[in-house]
Amino acid sequence: MKEENTQKPQFLFGKKNYIIMLIGLVVIALGFIFMAGGGSDDPNVFNEEIYNWQRIRLAPTLVILGLGIEIYAILANPNK
Repeated sequence: MKEENTQKPQFLFGKKNYIIMLIGLVVIALGFIFMAGGGSDDPNVFNEEIYNWQRIRLAPTLVILGLGIEIYAILANPNK
C-alpha cells in the first residue's frame, strides 16, 4: 500500500484579508455611485449639478481610499 500524503489546500489570503478586501470594494463602489448622475436630459441645457461637491471631492476621495484599503488587504499578514 502506498501512503498518500495529502495536505489541505491553503488559500493565499486569510479570512481577515478577504473581509478587508470586501470593505475596500464596497468603498470603491460607493465612490462610483456618488459620481453617477448629474447629467441633463436636454443636451442644449447645462446642469450645474455636475459640479456638486459630492462628485468633485467626495467620490474621488472614496475611490482612492478604497484602493488604499485594497492594497492594505493584500499586504496584511493573515497570521497576525
